[in-house]
Amino acid sequence: MSGRAGYRGRVTDKDIIGRVDELIAEEHELRSKASAGGLDESDRTRIRSLEEQLDQCWDLLRQRRARREFGEDENSADARPISEVEHYQQ
Repeated sequence: MSGRAGYRGRVTDKDIIGRVDELIAEEHELRSKASAGGLDESDRTRIRSLEEQLDQCWDLLRQRRARREFGEDENSADARPISEVEHYQQ
C-alpha cells in the first residue's frame, strides 16, 4: 500500500476504516482456515501482508486525527512505508 492507503485523490477516515474492515475480514477468514486445517505458505504470506497493511491504515488514521486536532490539513497525511510502521506498539 502506498500513498493514501491505496486510494487515488482525497481519502476520508470513513474510507480508511472501510479498508480496515475489509482487511480484518480477510485476516479472520484465513485464521479460521488455519484453525480448521492449516495454512500453506501463500496463506501465511498473505496474513503477514494483511497485518502490514493494517498497521499502515491505523498509522494513517492516527496521523489524520493528530493533524485535525492541531489545526493542520488532514489530507496532507500520507501512508508511511511498511518498514516504518510495522513495529509500532499498539
